[in-house]
Amino acid sequence: MHARKNQESLQLRSLIKKNGEMELSLVSTPVPDPGPDEVLVRLEAAPINPSDLGLLLAAADWKSPRIGGTAGRPTVTAATAISANALRALAARVDVSMPVGNEGAGTVVETGSSPAAQALMGRTVAALGGAMYSQFRTLPASQCLSLPKGTTALEGASCFVNPLTSLGMVGTMRSEGHKALVHTAAASNLGQMLNRLCLQDRIPLVNIVRKQDQEALLRAAGALYVCRSDSPTFMQDLTEALAATGGTIAFDAIGGGPLAGQILSCMEAALNRNATTYSRYGSPTHKQVYLYGALDMSPTVLNRNFGMAWGVGGWLVTPYLQRLGADAVQALKDRVAAEIKTTFASHYSSVISLAEALRPDIIEAYGRRATGQKFLINPNKVP
Repeated sequence: MHARKNQESLQLRSLIKKNGEMELSLVSTPVPDPGPDEVLVRLEAAPINPSDLGLLLAAADWKSPRIGGTAGRPTVTAATAISANALRALAARVDVSMPVGNEGAGTVVETGSSPAAQALMGRTVAALGGAMYSQFRTLPASQCLSLPKGTTALEGASCFVNPLTSLGMVGTMRSEGHKALVHTAAASNLGQMLNRLCLQDRIPLVNIVRKQDQEALLRAAGALYVCRSDSPTFMQDLTEALAATGGTIAFDAIGGGPLAGQILSCMEAALNRNATTYSRYGSPTHKQVYLYGALDMSPTVLNRNFGMAWGVGGWLVTPYLQRLGADAVQALKDRVAAEIKTTFASHYSSVISLAEALRPDIIEAYGRRATGQKFLINPNKVP
């Protein structure tokens, strides 16, 4: 089947100019005909993940931005120019109008000639293809995950980033010889998903949150170990949870501040409870913290009171999946599709249009990355 002649798709773009100005806009782009192994997807749901915000908003100040354009084609320019230091770090994207959106879901409306492409005609599919804040996307059929019948685009919009991240954390834990997990910012969409996954697979999980309502949310969902970093007994509580679970690997979404070091200290304290002899080098059991987020951009503080068998490093799901190989990744995707309404379900606080995504008050809301405030863009929603 062939795309309509001269069909265009509205797409959200992020642009950093040489003078440091940063602009968000909606741009009309041509919709290419699907090739033999491609499909055309009408996108109906695309989440705003933390991994999207770096490209979308960068290091700009989005308080009181300058508004331009029209109601249907708005532009928004950040209040102040990006600093010279930040601009140097972003040099590769200066004056390049960049499409945004890692993942999304929608309906296949046209296909190429191959059997694999034609088999998707009319199906609701999820895709991890970039530029997903668009009304239409032409994608390889191999990049599309056909969702079970009865699954809506909204239900399947977050099939990749959070589900594969949670599965990747569990896979990393197992491959590195650990037996329990620690996760920070654990009341997030990803954190709630990881909790369900660990309960389903009977993996001990220690959840770290900041507030009482976040603790209550996780405990209501069946979480067995929840520690609040705002509690005066946080270090004691965390040590007790680690002693009970044997957790020696953590995934930290915060990044900055003392939390990574505190986790390592409590791991060491929990391990030393069973030590039979003293060692000035600490426990020989390796303790690992992976920083996979940057909710706190301040320096990571490590007070070295956790022996010598430890590590702190970065972790991203994409390199993990690349190491797995195609067959193993497909098995993970198949599990996600099968459990998209249960283990890997996502919940959204707001569904917005492309134009609404450029409203200053909405930019401020999703830019805060607040727990429980996950936004979903429907590129074909009328504002």
